[in-house]
This record gives sequence, C-alpha cells and structure tokens, in this order.
Amino acid sequence: MSTWKKVLGVVLTAAVCSVGFVGCGNAKNDSGLIKVGIINNDPNESGYRTANVNDLKNTFTEENGFDAQFSYSLKNDEQISFAQKFIQDEVDYLLLSAADTAGWDSVLQDAKNAGVKVILFDRTIDASPDLYEASVVSDMNKEGETAVEWLKNQNLDKYEIIHLQGVMGTAAQKGRSGSLTDTASQLGWDIVSQQTAEWNAEKAQQIVQSAIDAGKSFNVIYAENDDMAKGAVAALDKANISHGVGKDVIVMGFDCNRWALEELKAGNWNYDGQCNPFQSSYIVNIIEKLENGETLADKTIVMDEKGFDAATITDEDVSNYGI
Repeated sequence: MSTWKKVLGVVLTAAVCSVGFVGCGNAKNDSGLIKVGIINNDPNESGYRTANVNDLKNTFTEENGFDAQFSYSLKNDEQISFAQKFIQDEVDYLLLSAADTAGWDSVLQDAKNAGVKVILFDRTIDASPDLYEASVVSDMNKEGETAVEWLKNQNLDKYEIIHLQGVMGTAAQKGRSGSLTDTASQLGWDIVSQQTAEWNAEKAQQIVQSAIDAGKSFNVIYAENDDMAKGAVAALDKANISHGVGKDVIVMGFDCNRWALEELKAGNWNYDGQCNPFQSSYIVNIIEKLENGETLADKTIVMDEKGFDAATITDEDVSNYGI
C-alpha cells in the first residue's frame, strides 16, 4: 500500500470514529484531517530552501489528508511565536526547521503538555529528545568534514582561504564551519577572511570584493552554500581572477543546486556538498507510524549525502542530485 493510501486510511478511520462508533477514539478535528503547523526558514533564503519549502507544500495538502499551516522566518524569536500560535490552534503535529539551535526548551515543553507532537526537520536543536518525537536531518558536521577532507586531499602548497559563513548559530553554519576552523588550526591553514554572508550571493560578493580591494592573497573560497559561492565567483570574475579546475582559486559550495553542479561539470567550480531538501516523505512516514500507535525505532533519521568533485562528476549526477 502506498504511503498516501496508508495516511488516508488513518484519516478515514478518524472520520468514522468521529460519529461515535464503538471502539473508536476521538477524532483529531471536525474535518478528519491531520492538523499540522509547519515552521520553516524564509523560502527565498537559498535555492535549497526553496526546494525544501516546495517539497513540504506539495506533500502536506488536503488531498493527502492534512490541514497544514505554514510560517516562515529567519529569526528564532519569531519562529517561537509561530510555535506558540500553532499550539494555541491545537495542531496535531508541529514540524520545525529551527532558525537557531538554542532557546526551544520552553515552547516545546508547552507543546508536549498540550499533546502536540513535534517533529524536527532539516536542522537539529539543543533540547532534550523527550521534547520531540523525531528528527529528520542532514548530518551537517559530516557535510563539513567531507568537504574539508576533500580540500585537504588537494595537497596545496599553501592554504589561504576566504570562508563565507551562513546565518550564524544555525546547524548548517555550525557544522560546515566547525570542521574547517578546527582543521585550519591544526594544520596551519590561513583563513584570510571569515564572515557571514547570511546565505546571500550579494553579501558574499561584497565580502570577496573587499578582500580583493584590500590586496589579500587567497586561493580557496569555502562558501557554506551555493548562492554565496555564486556571489564570490561574481567578484572573482569582475577582478579577472581565474577559478575552478587548474585555475588560481578553488571554489567550494554546498546544497547541489542543479546550476551549481553544472558549474562543477564545466570546471568553473571545484566541489559541491550535497544537502538533501526532500524530507517530506520521511516526515509522512513518521506521522503514519505515530498515527498507527507504533514506536519509532530511531528518533533521529539522518539522510545519506554526498560530496561532488569537478574531476569526477557526471551528467547522471547532475540529473539525479541537482535540485
């Protein structure tokens, strides 16, 4: 039986129970739909986020058995306010991609007290596992480790790195920054500039342009998402600095936007780390199990992800993994 048929089966059962048949529990709401509040980051944050938002919107529909409300913010305090509102609205499930890893204990305790089941997606938080049912995430630390190991294996004569960070405090920023910072310290790599561009191409271009104008020497751009790598390349192109395979500057990004993988395939970039935005099917599977009264074997579901090298990427990789 397909996932959707199973979920709809749960919904139909709830609808039958709502008329008071013996042996049935209480229906979730008058419509019989599973009521879901979804808190995510700004859809315009990046190509990755746009794909993530669209995946959730296409899945959590009335046709598929859900009454879903969506809220978006890059600010933790605003997301917490959204969560409080969803709890007041008596949603059955609260799906959360947190803007920051800290500060969630109180509102998630409120959710638990109200009988609202919390499922984390995309990003982890610093909170007790007792406060949420499951977490569907990328291993951001592993993403950073994989990228930095690739960079280390390039065996450069010197490492002079411009490090473009994402929004500070996010799980993606922490994971992708941590490995680079630690390795640079251990091996004596020179991080000539380390600033947040907040996932934004224009801000990344300004940071790299400032480094160029200041006469800083660098041979690696380590950008924590594709949009920032794109902005960095725009600054390099404006200054006629070559980049990519066999050129003056190595360009590294994350997220595997299709256009970024095409840049890799063309040799204009060197590395791109995958971050899988298609999480809704994992979440539906979790909800299905919880609705059936099953106990989850694992609370943390980590998606398998790859890193791509310009020297080995194929057309099939671009087709299969580009978002």
